[in-house]
Amino acid sequence: MSKLYYLSNLLPVFLLFFFCLKTQLFGANLGVAAPVWEAALHLCRYFEDPSVELRGRRVIELGAGTGVVGILAARLGAEVTVTDLPLALPQLQANVSANVPPAGWPSAPPVVLPLCWGEDHLTFPSDWDLVLCADIVYLPETYPLLVETLAHLCKNGAVVYLSSKMRTEHRTQSFYEEHLQSRFDVELVLRDDKQNNNIYRASKRAEE
Repeated sequence: MSKLYYLSNLLPVFLLFFFCLKTQLFGANLGVAAPVWEAALHLCRYFEDPSVELRGRRVIELGAGTGVVGILAARLGAEVTVTDLPLALPQLQANVSANVPPAGWPSAPPVVLPLCWGEDHLTFPSDWDLVLCADIVYLPETYPLLVETLAHLCKNGAVVYLSSKMRTEHRTQSFYEEHLQSRFDVELVLRDDKQNNNIYRASKRAEE
């Protein structure tokens, strides 16, 4: 059993939002896709930064899980595609449907699609404005696949925002300092010491 999250209220300072939990059956094997992780909420709060323009932007979220990040981006006016492994798609679609704004989506409803890093990423376009990633850096064996997928999605200049719990046991720091920096310029833009969470901005290098 996992949770269906309803984004019930976006205040003028929209980092102050609340979740009304509803129960929905999706199966017991969603694993890490089932909860809303702190890193996702951290990235949502970062959307208040004036440097992050969402309205009218083409956005793709990787490893969306519950879809909280992508749904909030869509409610703030972005044209959003949320992606995850096929198993997580029913939960994603249900959460998108539960969070339709009273006046309708400002741009378009979020599109829910399957995406396996390093496998079917070439079926996706490369004309995004932003790529959003929240707490998806935790399995070292997937790091090269994630970088390959990001490199394809960012061919035309998309900026990546990645929010990560910095877990020593998962060598999260090595992803940013070794794997991602091999093809991207990477900048730490926000550090939360209390939650041990970092937000990075990354841009694919021109020579790639």
